[in-house]
Amino acid sequence: MASTNFRPLHDRVVVKRVESEEKTKGGIIIPDTAKEKPAEGEIIAVGPGVRDDKGALVALDVKVGDRVLFGKWSGTEVKLDGVDLLIMKEADIMGVIG
Repeated sequence: MASTNFRPLHDRVVVKRVESEEKTKGGIIIPDTAKEKPAEGEIIAVGPGVRDDKGALVALDVKVGDRVLFGKWSGTEVKLDGVDLLIMKEADIMGVIG
């Protein structure tokens, strides 16, 4: 994806959802209206981190390019440069894949 001019603040990340499968394992084609939005995505931007009690910057555990799993209702959906993205806090991410 081309780089965007958007930089998230604090402990927020920008995630692009990965596309879900068009068919089930048994070969049944799933129509768009019945598909669930995937809870897996790729991080395309990260904020600088949060400040601890002493004012020191604590960096995020995730980085650009990580594939992550997140909650079904996590984040705020936005459209930047014609691409549907999610902005969420790092705490909404359940884990990194791979």
